[in-house]
Amino acid sequence: MTHVTPAQKQAAQPLGTPGGSGKALYGGVTTRRVTVRDIAAAKARGEKWPMLTAYDALTASVFDEAGIPVMLVGDSMGNCHLGYETTVPVTMDEIALLSAAVVRGTKRALIVGDLPFGSYQEGPVQALRNATRLVKEAGVGAVKLEGGERSADQIDLLVRSGIPVMAHVGLTPQSVNAYGGYPVQGRGEEAAAQLLRDAKAVQDAGAFAVVLEVVPAELAAEVTRSLHIPTVGIGAGPDCDAQVLVWTDMAGMTGGRVPKFVKQYVDLRRALGDAARAFADEVVGGAYPTAEHSFH
Repeated sequence: MTHVTPAQKQAAQPLGTPGGSGKALYGGVTTRRVTVRDIAAAKARGEKWPMLTAYDALTASVFDEAGIPVMLVGDSMGNCHLGYETTVPVTMDEIALLSAAVVRGTKRALIVGDLPFGSYQEGPVQALRNATRLVKEAGVGAVKLEGGERSADQIDLLVRSGIPVMAHVGLTPQSVNAYGGYPVQGRGEEAAAQLLRDAKAVQDAGAFAVVLEVVPAELAAEVTRSLHIPTVGIGAGPDCDAQVLVWTDMAGMTGGRVPKFVKQYVDLRRALGDAARAFADEVVGGAYPTAEHSFH
């Protein structure tokens, strides 16, 4: 008779309270991390779920407490945290450092680490080497890489080696120099057919989910219906199984123009600016610190 440990028994239960109450991915009480099995189960029961990017332990802990079930340590850190114009310059060292911070700052969320440009394009062996680094050094539960049919061999080897992979098709920001910008993908019969082939290729290669970025809503809906793995939309309409946003866009931290698909849920940039000015005014005027904030 096979012995089942308490940990194995818990992992086999629906995500939720320790008895396996089957609460939704979003929120719910659990004593373990979300896994790719939970993601697959959500697709089967038609449950939508949210994903946000995160790049540091403190912000990640806030999202974890808010019940966000999946966080992506994306190479979008290049734009919104490291000061690069694109995601292309982001390095493995930078991804590994920030991924480890996000893992340390969370207890529940599945943390997905991005493979940056140049870390998997040479082929499956290079992809395995760098993905293994993120799993071993940073402690991520999965990795993400861009590309459909062209990345299928990389995905296949990673999955066969025990590393869960989230794929990414449609607009792939690492290809910005080839695109000459960030155009909508999948418009027209030929382009739509290619995107559908890409999505099915990553599914067949073993990806547990696929990001659809900046594609027509109707096409994203068709792809979602065609796949048995979840689709994660970003600028891909309302019919995807999940939605992801860069957290600095979502929270209104991004200055200047933001993409059409972004909804800002708070103006954090203004709030932080107001707080900084209030602090500066009190320092200059002598109102801070007072006796309340001093030691005697």
